[in-house]
Amino acid sequence: EIDLRRLLRQAPARPDRLMLEKVNLSEKLASFDEPFSPRIVGYYNDTKIQVAKTRGPFVWHAHPDTDDLFLVLAGSLRVELRDGAVELGEGELLVVPRGVEHRPVADDEAHVLLLELTGTPNTGDSDAQAAPEVEL
Repeated sequence: EIDLRRLLRQAPARPDRLMLEKVNLSEKLASFDEPFSPRIVGYYNDTKIQVAKTRGPFVWHAHPDTDDLFLVLAGSLRVELRDGAVELGEGELLVVPRGVEHRPVADDEAHVLLLELTGTPNTGDSDAQAAPEVEL
């Protein structure tokens, strides 16, 4: 029988990943203007919590080892797939399964929250230059 409480007490502290302060997403989004350059606002386990601005089309890409989550905070986003597209409005989210080729497109600026495993480039498997991982 596994004593979960004992195991949890033994888990090492991760001071680099403690998030004991609230994050104002609007303020974080106001601090930069570059489209498709996500900014890390926190971590959840080994997952980056990011905000990004989108304008126009991004590159076609897939993430072979992880799903891709888009949550629209403001505006609208179209996630194009090779066999169609999904339109997202404010407060709507989409999970693109791993390995599915897709391209986010915003006709006007949209603000999105993204969840990606740490170390995952935003350009996935494409040859395009990935945005650097920047923490706010």
